[in-house]
Amino acid sequence: MTNAPSPLGDGLIAIVRGRSDEHLDAVLDSLAEAGIRSLEVTLNTPGALDALRRASDRLGAGVVLGAGTVRGAADARDAIGAGARYLVSPHTDPAIGEVAREAGVAWLPGALTPTEIMAAWSAGATAIKLFPARIGGPRYLRDLREPLDDIPIVPTGGITAESIVDWFAAGAAAVGAGGPLMGDVLATGDLAGLRVRAGQMLDALRSAPR
Repeated sequence: MTNAPSPLGDGLIAIVRGRSDEHLDAVLDSLAEAGIRSLEVTLNTPGALDALRRASDRLGAGVVLGAGTVRGAADARDAIGAGARYLVSPHTDPAIGEVAREAGVAWLPGALTPTEIMAAWSAGATAIKLFPARIGGPRYLRDLREPLDDIPIVPTGGITAESIVDWFAAGAAAVGAGGPLMGDVLATGDLAGLRVRAGQMLDALRSAPR
């Protein structure tokens, strides 16, 4: 059990990843203004920790900030110190889970197979990041949910506005949207395009079965 608000609350986690931090603050603000309430900044984005610190002061409690690409306990501690209220990993490392548990923040480790999912759940995951989800698609998630119906699963990797309804119909607890949502906004600063894509994803989310 964690003390922080759930990153799954509204069903959509925006994954902010890029090679530049020039527009990072503006991107986070635009996503929040569009109505996305769970924002994950990956730690391999330049300036990620500083951006999390600034966003924690600026965006307030209504937005749940998290850190992605958390690859070890040191990353986890740095992210929490910067204001992350949930940690997302591409893999399952129990040491990250221990740091999250001690800090009272949510932990979403990555897993793909039933064995990996069960290992992550047994290690104390709040929910499982199904990654890379594009490999099996919604049908694969539906098959996983048959025996693992009590474990919240968050598909990540290739999630588009057009596929959101299918993912929720297959049993997703939430979805993580990266490239199809972000495009090249961190490089170009095209916030208008970002707002359009965010609106499309939120519209799809509202029509998805929950």
